[in-house]
Amino acid sequence: MTSTVDVLAYIPSPPQGVWYVGPLALRAYALFIIVGIVVAIFWGDRRWVARGGEKGTVLDIAIWAVPFGLIGGRLYHVLTDWPTYFGEGGDPVDALKIWQGGLGIWGAVALGGVGAWIGCRRRGIPLPALGDAVAPPILLAQAIGRIGNYFNQELYGRETDVAWGLEIFERRNDAGQVHPELIDGVSTGQVAFVVHPTFLYEALWNVLIVILLVWVDRRFRIGHGRLFALYVAGYCAGRFWIELMRSDHASLIAGVRVNSFTSAIVFVAAVVYVFAATKGREDPAELQPHHPAAAEDGPPEQETPEQDDGEKDKPAGDDKAVSTASAGTDAGTTTTDSKKDDAND
Repeated sequence: MTSTVDVLAYIPSPPQGVWYVGPLALRAYALFIIVGIVVAIFWGDRRWVARGGEKGTVLDIAIWAVPFGLIGGRLYHVLTDWPTYFGEGGDPVDALKIWQGGLGIWGAVALGGVGAWIGCRRRGIPLPALGDAVAPPILLAQAIGRIGNYFNQELYGRETDVAWGLEIFERRNDAGQVHPELIDGVSTGQVAFVVHPTFLYEALWNVLIVILLVWVDRRFRIGHGRLFALYVAGYCAGRFWIELMRSDHASLIAGVRVNSFTSAIVFVAAVVYVFAATKGREDPAELQPHHPAAAEDGPPEQETPEQDDGEKDKPAGDDKAVSTASAGTDAGTTTTDSKKDDAND
């Protein structure tokens, strides 16, 4: 039986996750995603400069990486939960409504990495080095983004009676519908159930891994993408056991959630990379931007002062050698000419 102390300790859910200012909808989920992106860019740029890179680089790369990441995250979510959108009773148009929540981190990192690669290629900087600089900021951004799930009353775990259980309230929308999963609804004050706040577990785990990554980076000065791989491995390790606690709808393989399989596979790949990648850290000179196309054509030719006779400058020693050779040539020419004159005579 749940004690009174436990009940008083339960974490209440926010009364709503969407506020309307006229026709404009202010969504907590989108707000925290944006805040996370801003924090990641600001902190990531400072880390990049500290490693020897040029200020403003991370923002330039983010212009490519962020849109790709949002698209990739949404694609992963839709593909792994396709019955919700394309199954019976589903609406394919809802797959485009990213503001209602639903971003798969693996899709976001994968396609966001493609966008980052394009940006790095255009700027002429190594992608692995950039990944090491932005790894802790990206994970911190993920932790911030999880607060949006709290306002949406989503990504929670099984029912529980632990003291830190999360109260999920019934919500009512403008159409009069009542259900705890109505993102646009407002709380009725009636508790539907108490669950494990798995989104909170993940956020706290992410912050812990961020601290660990910063320590490892300072202590061992690793590079060449190995810190980014540690970020991926650390996140996947936590996501694996947190995923097993969730009770929301998800696609299954042999009775196991797809995200659990993904976490395990990506974890192994990340660990292999940590041990196989180049040791040490890139030289700061390697982080300076350059244009690959210009480098392939070779350095530009240097202009040299022109001589009166149109030739380039020669060292003084060469002038003496040329003078001696010229003298010898003139002498040889004179002797030959004399012989020719004798022959003609």
